[in-house]
Amino acid sequence: MFYGWYVVGAIGIVLTTTSGLGFYNLSVLLDALVRERGFPVALASGATACYFIGSGLGGVLAGWLIERVDPRIVVIVSAVLSALLLACLGVIHAPVQLYLFYLVYGLCYGCGGIIPNITTIARWFEARRSLAISIASTGLSLGGIVITPASAFLIEHHGIAGAAPWLAVTLIIGVVPPTALIVLPSPEAVGLVPDGAVTTPAAGARVAAAPRATFAQARRSRFFAGVAASYFFVMGAQVGAIAHIYRLAKTGGGADIAAFALALLAAASVCGRLAGGWILLKVPVRAFTLVLFAQQAAALTVLAIARGQGTLLLGVVIFGLAMGNILMMQPLLLAEAFGTQSFGRIYAASNLISVPGVAGGPALLGIAFAATGDYFVPYLAASAASLVGIGILLLAGPTCPRGF
Repeated sequence: MFYGWYVVGAIGIVLTTTSGLGFYNLSVLLDALVRERGFPVALASGATACYFIGSGLGGVLAGWLIERVDPRIVVIVSAVLSALLLACLGVIHAPVQLYLFYLVYGLCYGCGGIIPNITTIARWFEARRSLAISIASTGLSLGGIVITPASAFLIEHHGIAGAAPWLAVTLIIGVVPPTALIVLPSPEAVGLVPDGAVTTPAAGARVAAAPRATFAQARRSRFFAGVAASYFFVMGAQVGAIAHIYRLAKTGGGADIAAFALALLAAASVCGRLAGGWILLKVPVRAFTLVLFAQQAAALTVLAIARGQGTLLLGVVIFGLAMGNILMMQPLLLAEAFGTQSFGRIYAASNLISVPGVAGGPALLGIAFAATGDYFVPYLAASAASLVGIGILLLAGPTCPRGF
């Protein structure tokens, strides 16, 4: 079997661990810090924005570093620093400590998470890049299903101080051994070629003709600006909807339905990612992305008008199927347009532009809810933001800009 698939499996484990103890664990940590340390909810919620800002900056730093050093070094060092931060959770008592923790923890997550790992996969695959990324990025959803509930259990029964060392050890075990022992930086490092180059003659021709844009060339292109701007609106709508979906479901069906809706959302995200990887073997990346944006807009509209449990859960499933794939499409769009020569920096810069949308989405939906007393207007606004993303991507110019 082509060794790249072992790399995909190892990176899937890494992303499961980092997302489970990072992104999905944010609400668990905040709840515990509010309960045990007495932080006001509004004050503690602001720390989440610091996390996303740190994550975006960390991604840019990772994109710069992996052009100069082995991506495995970046991932391992980030994991060790993240583990040290988790181990120190028990000493957080002041607001400045809380905000500093979330900022630096986000920086480490961005530096050692999606950017270096997806860049490594992009180097290993060409013809089946979409399938490889979809399989590995399934770990982003599995982390919320497997790791985060275990973290919540530990914190609930042992408190922050008692759970912190175990969370740190889990992060080290889930990231360092797979990265150090299985992941290799590129096929060329061991005398191989990207999977697409050896699959079929046509695929080999694709590799030979693949664009090789520099970061400066990509940054000046209309397509780069279009992808970044579209994801600003679409990801802001998505993260805002996710942040409020538990409360929306609880309002419409109670705590049990709300918990079931979250599990259903994560399961649909996993299924959507796996199906999307196969679909992309036959469907153009940009066309599929536009369909996913439209699907998200439709799902958010269903959630806005849902008045019964059946309609609510239908909207959750439609939303979940699009959710995971939308995140996966951004690196695929950029890799197809600009190649892998400076992919890390290109992807990180595009991701950074979307960070204000991601950080502001939950707050804007919360403000809209406070103003109207209902989730109808907030979720319709999120649906409209997804439609804006469609328009921007349609106007972004050709998928493969000339001159690269």
